[in-house]
Amino acid sequence: MKSVFSILLFLSFYINGYCQSYWQQEAHYQMDINFDSENHRFDGDQELTFINHSPDTLKKVFYHLYFNAFQPGSMMDIRSRTILDADKRVGDRISKLKENEVGKQQIISLKHNDVSLKFVHDRTILEVFLENQILPGDTAIFSMKFKAQVPVQIRRSGRMNKEGIDYSMSQWYPKMCEYDSDGWHTNPYVGREFYGIWGSFEVNINMDASYTIAATGVLQNPEEIGHGYSNTNVDTTLNRLTWKFKADKVHDFVWAADPEYTHDIVVNDNGPDFHLFYLKGEKTKEWENLGPYMIETFAYADKNFGKYPYPHYSIIQGGDGGMEYPMATLITGHRKLKSLVGVCVHEAMHSWYQGMLATNESIFAWMDEGFTSYASNRIEKKLFPEDWPDTHESSYKGYKRIAKSKYEEPLCTHADHFNTNWAYGTASYSKGVVILDQLSHIVGQEAVDRSLLRYFKEWRFKHPNASNFKRIVERESGIELDWYFDYFINTTKTIDYAISEFSSTKNESIILLNKGEMPMPIEIEVILTNGDHLMYYIPTVLMRGEKEIEATSIQLDDWAWTNPTYSIFLKHKASEIFSINLHPKGSIADVELLNDYLIIPTKWNWEKYDLKLKIADKKYITGFFAGVRKEKVRSLIKIKK
Repeated sequence: MKSVFSILLFLSFYINGYCQSYWQQEAHYQMDINFDSENHRFDGDQELTFINHSPDTLKKVFYHLYFNAFQPGSMMDIRSRTILDADKRVGDRISKLKENEVGKQQIISLKHNDVSLKFVHDRTILEVFLENQILPGDTAIFSMKFKAQVPVQIRRSGRMNKEGIDYSMSQWYPKMCEYDSDGWHTNPYVGREFYGIWGSFEVNINMDASYTIAATGVLQNPEEIGHGYSNTNVDTTLNRLTWKFKADKVHDFVWAADPEYTHDIVVNDNGPDFHLFYLKGEKTKEWENLGPYMIETFAYADKNFGKYPYPHYSIIQGGDGGMEYPMATLITGHRKLKSLVGVCVHEAMHSWYQGMLATNESIFAWMDEGFTSYASNRIEKKLFPEDWPDTHESSYKGYKRIAKSKYEEPLCTHADHFNTNWAYGTASYSKGVVILDQLSHIVGQEAVDRSLLRYFKEWRFKHPNASNFKRIVERESGIELDWYFDYFINTTKTIDYAISEFSSTKNESIILLNKGEMPMPIEIEVILTNGDHLMYYIPTVLMRGEKEIEATSIQLDDWAWTNPTYSIFLKHKASEIFSINLHPKGSIADVELLNDYLIIPTKWNWEKYDLKLKIADKKYITGFFAGVRKEKVRSLIKIKK
């Protein structure tokens, strides 16, 4: 299987034209775990087959030891106690852990091709000194013995979470750090993101027979296990069982265990099946009603974002909220139905935008969280249309809120190094949604939809970056996008276009002003007094192209970004015009909406058509204008008669 996987990876790179410029490492784990639930400890034997596909000779290797973060005085502990807006789930809890409550991961021995190695434990990183270098193309086998203590559940992983789940086992094993074209990625664990080598896992877990285990991968011995995996009669006299899981084409492995788990299987005729692991109680009905929503979710995602390739997906009560892993998620389960569906939809979409399109989350967190949120917003709007009048409105609001503050930081900031959790969360989630949805304003929604499918087809089971995605959209749209990605990723410059002046002295005209620092193509909607609508479209010169517009729209000359103003001569007299509106379709993060809308006062009674409630055609006045007095709007725009 390992050699077949290697061949498939190579052919995939060759077919897609990346064989000369793109490479990625390969790692296959085989682990035997002996778990002591009485003392919350386990011993492990790990054999890692590592294939160096890089053009470089490796003199060292590194492993992540995530559990070591859960010790007083660790980097995670210090960071959570000194950051301006600490995560309440962490706070000072690590600093108060007792010796039998901390997390520990210790390597007992490590060999490379049967040669014993020297290594150093450095907090959450193991630095390994090789006796024999690993040449390009070499296969190296690392044999390791290790032991660990499971910490009290604080962040993502641990024992006895707030809902009573015994074990949430994420970031639990010594995991080799990724080495890519940028070199080693040996970031200490301070609570943010992850990055792993593509490969496979064979994990055998020996544990008290009373426990039900949920995990990444496919259980290889269901007839010996039972616990909902099979209907066969199993030996109930055994004190311990060995669970054998196998997963291919993944970059991580999670598992959870509890003696009280209910294990339901929701059969999906079109695949995948869903395995639900939860504690029965007051929310049992919600879990029992979850299946149809997940079937519809995956059907939508398969059609719009790419086909899910694994045989099943597990939804596991555990962890501290919601956290994604290959073929599985850990979520807290004491939720109302819509909340349960919402968290499951979001975490499931991570199967696309981290599980299969495995960007380096530390550098491109927005390509994971943002794309996932974009996709889950669309799905939740389909599932609960009454709750989602505007698919991405909350993301735009969140981004604009921080953009107007002093706390925003560029999207290119390393995830661990944001100064506040607010800045990190808004950048990766809200602004990540905006950067993707705003593309529909620039290149058109159809081009975005085609790009997402092509992105999945060409980059699944790889490590794409922002440039890779940008080139996909450029190919699908024929529009140059360097400027857009540079502004929105590498800077905190904002968009603010305004109607600066309306004139009816000779020819009716408007003057637009770019008050912001970022150029964008602009749409202007003119609503006539007879109810007709007229659309003007202004590309930015940087695009070197434009999206397809409706036949009734009028395309104007490009707006050069060096020009602060742009004049438009209108086709109708002032007496025929009711209103002028910038960005009528939304999908643009203009940070000041008050200067985007003008009601022509000529011939109109302002009291009758007050912006509060009495506007004749209310659906064209967005909610942002509710309660805005006419005097304030008039004062923003110079009107010449």
